[in-house]
Amino acid sequence: MTDTPHPLYDRHAETLNRALTAITERGYWSAYPESPSPRVYGETAAADGKAAFEAYLGGDFPLDQPGDGDLVATETSPFGVELNVRYPHATADQLVAAGSAGLPGWRDAGPQARVGVCLEILDRLHKNVFELANAVQFTSGQAFVMAFQAGGAHALDRALEAIAYAYAEMTRHPGTAGWEKAAGKGDPLRMTKTFHVVPRGVALVVGCNTFPTWNSYPGLFASLVTGNPVVVKPHPRAVLPLAITVRYAREVLTEAGFDPNLVLLAPEAPAEKLTSTLALHPSVKIVDFTGSTEYGDWLEANARQAAVYTEKAGLNTVVIDSTDDFVGMCRNLGFTLTLYSGQMCTTSQNILIPRDGIDTDQGHKSFDEVAAGIAATVGKLTADPARGVELTGAIVNDGVLERLDEVTKVGETVLESRTVEHPAFPGAVVRTPTIVKLDAGDTATYSREWFGPISFAIATDSTAHSLEILRATVGEKGALTAAVYSTDESVLDATETAAIEVGVHLSGNLTGGVFVNQSAAFSDFHGSGANAAANSALTDGAYVANRFRIVQSRRHV
Repeated sequence: MTDTPHPLYDRHAETLNRALTAITERGYWSAYPESPSPRVYGETAAADGKAAFEAYLGGDFPLDQPGDGDLVATETSPFGVELNVRYPHATADQLVAAGSAGLPGWRDAGPQARVGVCLEILDRLHKNVFELANAVQFTSGQAFVMAFQAGGAHALDRALEAIAYAYAEMTRHPGTAGWEKAAGKGDPLRMTKTFHVVPRGVALVVGCNTFPTWNSYPGLFASLVTGNPVVVKPHPRAVLPLAITVRYAREVLTEAGFDPNLVLLAPEAPAEKLTSTLALHPSVKIVDFTGSTEYGDWLEANARQAAVYTEKAGLNTVVIDSTDDFVGMCRNLGFTLTLYSGQMCTTSQNILIPRDGIDTDQGHKSFDEVAAGIAATVGKLTADPARGVELTGAIVNDGVLERLDEVTKVGETVLESRTVEHPAFPGAVVRTPTIVKLDAGDTATYSREWFGPISFAIATDSTAHSLEILRATVGEKGALTAAVYSTDESVLDATETAAIEVGVHLSGNLTGGVFVNQSAAFSDFHGSGANAAANSALTDGAYVANRFRIVQSRRHV
């Protein structure tokens, strides 16, 4: 193994060093501007990116990789736009064999070369971020600005964060060391020891429909930079964003003199079950998955030959005790529930409110008044279709629509979901959020996840009772986020203690421009790995360190 300086490492060393500083300081930093403004990216960047995206539609995706000669096209846009992109298909054995062939050279190149190449891939993706954002928008249903930010700039930040953590872990130990031990009257024992960073093997990244890049990039780049070939298995309804990613990754690998098959796309034919075949393949040693709890649990139980990293689902919870900014609280929660029609794994579902109401800066508010205040904000944000759809986006799949229909049969509706006609895309499927009142005794309803624009205002006996429910539901089912509103420091402390006990990240008294369902790379952890919603965190040392091993050799001097 060598780890001599590499031209691409030298080119991006400043970015890497800043990222290494950021993960230790945990303050605000971003390497990729989140504003799609022409002042930031240039006057023609948006139009050029849209044209590049449109050039893929209705054609064969330009990807030269090993395969079986078949083409697959499985995507349906939530905006009603015809995609019909055809992707080259390959079997699990073909993908694993092709990836494995490039592993020795990639391993032996050393951490610096791998980091340099990975950072060059991020740079290439950033140069084509508008192309990527359009692909995310029209496959996930996100509105464009959100697709640009979450699917473009923020996804790249998360990838860079994973690379920084991985580099720190790979270089924690020296590459070589001299060893000397006294041996009585004779000469001391002297040895030279070499420590090799050895990848586990082929890695599988299983993409999701809602956030195809944001959720896939950390695992993809954490595995690649630690020396593992990566098979990227996109969701059948969101292939294009990851196909574009693979295309540019292979381009950079080739230019840098490495085997492009270190990154491969694995599009799935209908009913093929390629994910399961790959996940159980004996040569697949790492699996990253974002999606349903049921399938995530299956992977954890059955992919025994691999290190499995999952982000699943949970019961994100809000505890409302009191507030000194009732309008700000309602505005913040209303925006949280509206953004991307609640189709975020971090969006709040269960809002726990004492049935006797809460104290606020506007006087005492009853339970109904609190629920109505939140509902009124959602109603205002979605009242104008042209503005509303830029927040809600479109509905990602029929399962969300089925749950919206099912929820009309439970509880008492505070805010009904409406069908909205998208001004720009007549075929778009748009639904506004619904809020339903429940009682604390309705555990069968609120103790399951209702993914989509569905939230429950739940009447509890007291704030202490609310905390009991948080402990019980999150303790059993998990959660990625929790929030609390209170003017009482003892309540804030008690909620923080409960959150620590059940392993969920907590936000307190959010009334401004920070929202519980958004997290910032280099500062916020996404998922904790400490409850059933996820077995890992984006991103920490544990997320990257198990993707390689240190193998040593020693020789006498």
